[in-house]
Amino acid sequence: MKKQTFLKGALTVSVGGALAKVLGAFYRIPLANALGGEGLGLYQMTYPLYCLLLTLAATGVPAGLARAVARAEAAGDGARSQALLRRALGLFTAVGLAASALMFLLAPVMAAVQGAPAAASAYRALAPSVALVAALSCFRGWFQGRGNFLPTALSEVLEQAVKIAFGLFFARLFAGDMPRAVAYTLFAVTLSEGAAVLFMLFCAAGQLRGRAAFFARPALSRGGRGAFAGRGGALARGLSRGGEPLYAAAGPSAAGLLRSVLPAAAAAGILPLSNIVDSILIVRLVGRYAADATALYGLYAGGAAALTNLPVSLCYGLAAAGVPALAALCARGRAAEAEKRALFAVKCTLFIALPAAAFLFCYPSQLALFLFRSLAGAERAVLARLVRASALSSVFLALTQTLSGCLTGMGKAKTAAGAMTLAVSVKLILECVLLRVPQISVLGAAYAAAACFLVALSADFVYSIRERANRVRAGGYFLRFSLAAAACAAAAWPLRGAHVLVIFAVSAAVYLLLALAFGAFTAEELRLFQRRKGHDHPRRIGL
Repeated sequence: MKKQTFLKGALTVSVGGALAKVLGAFYRIPLANALGGEGLGLYQMTYPLYCLLLTLAATGVPAGLARAVARAEAAGDGARSQALLRRALGLFTAVGLAASALMFLLAPVMAAVQGAPAAASAYRALAPSVALVAALSCFRGWFQGRGNFLPTALSEVLEQAVKIAFGLFFARLFAGDMPRAVAYTLFAVTLSEGAAVLFMLFCAAGQLRGRAAFFARPALSRGGRGAFAGRGGALARGLSRGGEPLYAAAGPSAAGLLRSVLPAAAAAGILPLSNIVDSILIVRLVGRYAADATALYGLYAGGAAALTNLPVSLCYGLAAAGVPALAALCARGRAAEAEKRALFAVKCTLFIALPAAAFLFCYPSQLALFLFRSLAGAERAVLARLVRASALSSVFLALTQTLSGCLTGMGKAKTAAGAMTLAVSVKLILECVLLRVPQISVLGAAYAAAACFLVALSADFVYSIRERANRVRAGGYFLRFSLAAAACAAAAWPLRGAHVLVIFAVSAAVYLLLALAFGAFTAEELRLFQRRKGHDHPRRIGL
């Protein structure tokens, strides 16, 4: 298999994630037409619990498994890599099934706590997808650990395509019955995950050498050292931090897999847990003085989040590609180069996220009118205010996502989890204060989220970029791209009355011209991360 470079892998996942996110964003338009603000609120209420269970069962799997597989591949041990996938599928699919059953049983309880009994059927319709995503995450982590990011990107696009096709069909079929329409549109998510799992099975079958090689245990050589002898033996004995082996002689143990995955899952699971609290706090606290609290929550979690998370999705590939890349470098004792690569990932994230945030901040009304035309004028005005309030937090979240992936690749996933725990604590405290003020209302959730991601970003940055010179460079990148982002947004300001796509085209053109003018990326930087297969020296590439 031909491995992809860091940049190619990041671009592959980012393009796939961006396309999937764009499809998802445009899906919100007809979905909002069919469900309205109230229906969109019910739709979004199910996601915090879903995301939490998904995180515990699956979200940490790609990062943790990719790190372990990358180290096995670096040792040239394909048998161990296959054994990792086999054991991960058995373990985490079982965990996913248990999580699906838990979500199904908790459906009426969560609906009652959130003050929306109609959401119970929506929880049940979405529950099976937890187990499917758990299996899907194992395949994604295995492919990413081997340096192949294309299956992940294609599966994300397939997910969105299936969800959109069936979701719109069900929404229109049950247009007269809102709770039923919401439940079936969420069942479309389950169908989409099933389609993605089948696709990944097909891709994996093409990579593995027949069913016998996949399901057989790694062969043992004389002396019982087996597939881990030779240059892979030392790595197998000291694969995890602290010298604890992740693998026994016959293959990876369940405990070893859990040790490699749980820290990443904990780091990723804290935020969904806080979102469950959000779904309760926002509706309950805002509901004390507003009759449309559920609709306001839907506008915040389903409308504004869909727009502000777009730059985060564009940067997702940098986090996904960073895990196996940094894990392989750290395994070879090249910590300085690993930090240099993390700094480059930060630079790429700033290059993407800052202009997107500037556009969201300057033109939220135009975006809301274009994407959510069916909303009433008052709801659209609230959505625009939420988008503007959340614009800067999209930069903080994108950087946090990238640096959290870098920390996981460096073997510091627990540090990322601790940073997010502290950040979420700040967020919940601020929400309890701000949401009680009628003049602030649901905007308090957006302000609290910005503070949350700023705290997490600060902690992740301190522990991932240790060299003072690299920190200074990161500050320079932030200043340079901030000025360019402000200039591109300002250049389109005279056209603010035009169609939003025209405004976007002008802003993008100005930003790219400025990036070329001040040399956003040097040829040396691009050559640094373009490697020949099996070699450590750079080769020249065309741009």
